Amino acid sequence: MSAEPSLAPSTAPSAWAPLRIAAYRSLWLALLASNIGTWMQTVGAQWLLVEQSGSDTLVAVVQTASTLPIVLLALPSGALADTLDRRRLLIAVQGFLVGVGTLLTVLTLAGRMPATLLLTLTFALGAGQALTAPAWQAVIPELVPRPQLASASALGAISMNLARAVGPAVAGVLIARTGAGVVFGLNTLTFAVFVLALWRWHPPAAGMADAPERFGAAVRAGGRYVRHSPVVRRILLRAALFLVPGSALWALLPLVASRRLGLGSGGYGILLGAVGVGAVAGALLLPRLRARWSVNRLLSVAGAVFAVVLVALGTARSETVVVVALLPAGVAWVMVLSSVNATMQLFLPNWVRARGLAVYQMIFAGAQAAGALAWGALSDASGLVVAHLAAAALMAAGVLTMRWWPLRDTSGMNQEPAVFWPEPHLELDPEDHDGPVLVTVSYPVSPAHEQAFVEAMEAVRRTRLRTGAARWGLFRDGEEPDRFVEAYLVPSWDEHRRQHTGRLTGTDRAAEERAQALADGPPRVTHLLSAR
Repeated sequence: MSAEPSLAPSTAPSAWAPLRIAAYRSLWLALLASNIGTWMQTVGAQWLLVEQSGSDTLVAVVQTASTLPIVLLALPSGALADTLDRRRLLIAVQGFLVGVGTLLTVLTLAGRMPATLLLTLTFALGAGQALTAPAWQAVIPELVPRPQLASASALGAISMNLARAVGPAVAGVLIARTGAGVVFGLNTLTFAVFVLALWRWHPPAAGMADAPERFGAAVRAGGRYVRHSPVVRRILLRAALFLVPGSALWALLPLVASRRLGLGSGGYGILLGAVGVGAVAGALLLPRLRARWSVNRLLSVAGAVFAVVLVALGTARSETVVVVALLPAGVAWVMVLSSVNATMQLFLPNWVRARGLAVYQMIFAGAQAAGALAWGALSDASGLVVAHLAAAALMAAGVLTMRWWPLRDTSGMNQEPAVFWPEPHLELDPEDHDGPVLVTVSYPVSPAHEQAFVEAMEAVRRTRLRTGAARWGLFRDGEEPDRFVEAYLVPSWDEHRRQHTGRLTGTDRAAEERAQALADGPPRVTHLLSAR
């Protein structure tokens, strides 16, 4: 039975259901505190640079410095989350963030925080967040039952956007009264709170059928899965087409506040708070909207709304108009990202979930980092109006591409594990690291079914490459023309053994059965081991 969400309108469970689970509730509240601290940190760093430098590009680079580590470390972070104890990994990373935050706080309070050091420490905090995100996303299925995963994703959006509403406003008040150093200190305290919540959580010990994957092999396997999954690639494309132009709002808002509207840090916090309030409202409205609209229609409407908001921000001269425009911006932001994240999390098989979500985080951060740098540079060269209008035009163009590149319908796909390959019986006894392994599968196919068989094997090709094969080919026997031979190369025996024991899904099984139904008999499988 498929557990995947349809792209058609459907009812959605309450967003609050997972909070009835004590362990999830405790960690969610701690993460909410950490998210609030992160937004306070971002506002503090941006405002400190506004006061020190006055450079549009340098202010925008704060967002780049905080998100670039996710681009660089996302896939390794996902591999770590899939191979190490996730609770211990999260505790260690939060301890590192406490150390970085303490250094940032002390030096800022002492008046020894030049722009280059501020951006360096911001980058270090971003590295910690890069290690945190995939591990936390992968922990969620351990905390809540699968039917509540979509609700947990919505709660994640509510957490981030409550933080976006509260953090900037609190930071603005504190910066105006006490300075950025106190804001940095409170952010450091939130990391310690998250450590305490993780320390108190004791997940049940679960025996593992397989030893953890080697780190390098795990990274490569995650990359192969994403590369050969059309569904995942389309999800990532839709996210990028929204985030690149959408990042203009976050990158240029401090400049709109300070230069055009003449606001101080408190006023800037109010503007960000307006986006956050809209985002919280969007998270609460999302179940109703998804019951009425398909996901693709929801993404199109949200993108169009965001484009109009960017035009308003580029041309408005009134604080009231800007605040009003930022409310639907928050709604549109959470509509897109919550929908895309939930679709991604529900589609990914468990064995590669952390790595797949890490790649999503990489696109999420990379699109914003590149976009922020580009919009800041364009604003430096041509002004705020031109930068906002260019971003709005790019957002509108992205909405138009929905006609050709919509999210794929996964309602008929079964991503539950399917162990259906027979155990291989070899005379040789290979070690796990031995490889490569060449697997051949021979199929007798009558001339009447040849074309249909070749077409059906295309889905099998993607299955092999997603689950471990580095190379794949389909050949015809020159001596027996009615025999087709599938050959695929797997990097190691361990990698192939994992194909037998848990990487395949119900959808993979259906693809194999469609191809085998066109053959005139059962396939014959051989395993060729490296002679070296």
